[in-house]
Amino acid sequence: MSDQLVTEDIEGSVFMIREARVMLSMHLAALYHVEARVLIQAVKRNRERFPGDFMFQSTTAEWKNLK
Repeated sequence: MSDQLVTEDIEGSVFMIREARVMLSMHLAALYHVEARVLIQAVKRNRERFPGDFMFQSTTAEWKNLK
């Protein structure tokens, strides 16, 4: 896969929520070839290694706006 295709895939997975560019856990997990639940679990177990704004829970309204 070329770098351009990878870049296009990533750019297509970036959304604006709360005036911030974000990726959904399922897209980030796919990028790292792991299940989303595994990624979320790793972040929760190692919170001190991530910035405070690394992850947040979206609201129902935010989730509906993405669909």
